[in-house]
Amino acid sequence: MSDPVGSDLFVDLAELEEASEPTLWRWIVDAAPRSGAANMAVDQAVAERCAAGQSLPTVRFYRWSPPAVSLGRLQPFSDLDATQVAALGYEIVRRPTGGRAILHTDEFTYSVIAPAAHPLMRGGVMDAYLRISNALITGLRLLGVQADKAPGDVRAGPDVSAVCFEVPSAYEITAGGRKLMGSAQSRRANSVLQHGSLPLVGDITRLVDVLALTPERARELRVEVQGRACTLAQALGVEESSEQVSFARVVAAMRQGFEQALQLDLRQGELSADELRQAAQLIRTRFGNPDWTHQR
Repeated sequence: MSDPVGSDLFVDLAELEEASEPTLWRWIVDAAPRSGAANMAVDQAVAERCAAGQSLPTVRFYRWSPPAVSLGRLQPFSDLDATQVAALGYEIVRRPTGGRAILHTDEFTYSVIAPAAHPLMRGGVMDAYLRISNALITGLRLLGVQADKAPGDVRAGPDVSAVCFEVPSAYEITAGGRKLMGSAQSRRANSVLQHGSLPLVGDITRLVDVLALTPERARELRVEVQGRACTLAQALGVEESSEQVSFARVVAAMRQGFEQALQLDLRQGELSADELRQAAQLIRTRFGNPDWTHQR
């Protein structure tokens, strides 16, 4: 078996090599899935506490229940067929980050949150994006995926659909030429929040069912997404019931990937009482509030 951590992964991390010891970060794995509003509120609450110097930089791994469609921060609500979303039992939530719609179900989700001045967040959006992509690729290679990242000059054009997983953007993760992981980043109030999704199993085209499209366009888009994106099970060529695509196995590999690629010491922790209170307030005032969700 080849080395899962190729030397090409570290060429952009020269500024980190000065550190003789791994950097201490908090690592949170949610024991149970949360609603869409709760997941976004927790990420935002941690970001606000990191900005204030009250929380350690944090890597969080989590799941969703019930399934939720998340919209990018500036994406039109009209991209969705809200009646069909409700009929399928999905929630709708608007992310604090950009990008396009994602259906969160049967997936592994990560977030990386730190003060904007942290060395890992140094430079611009794409500098941090590249570093985090390297950690994700390291974790995926530990799982046995021949993962790679899209070139840095790839940008989504104006004619791209409302589906996040239609095409990869710069440094997003691919496997066999198909998009495997999508991520989005926000830089506000002295903090950086990046989160992203790894679909583990299931029909990668399910999101198309809840978009406001003509039947003909929906059929076309379903074919396009099927050819351009994949799940972890498809990337590995294993059955969906395989232990190789379990949430627990992905958590373990991704933890190791972040520690190896970014020289982190991830210490398992939990949300503070202040973060939980802030998240509850954010659910009421923002992420669970129709005024926020239905904007645009």
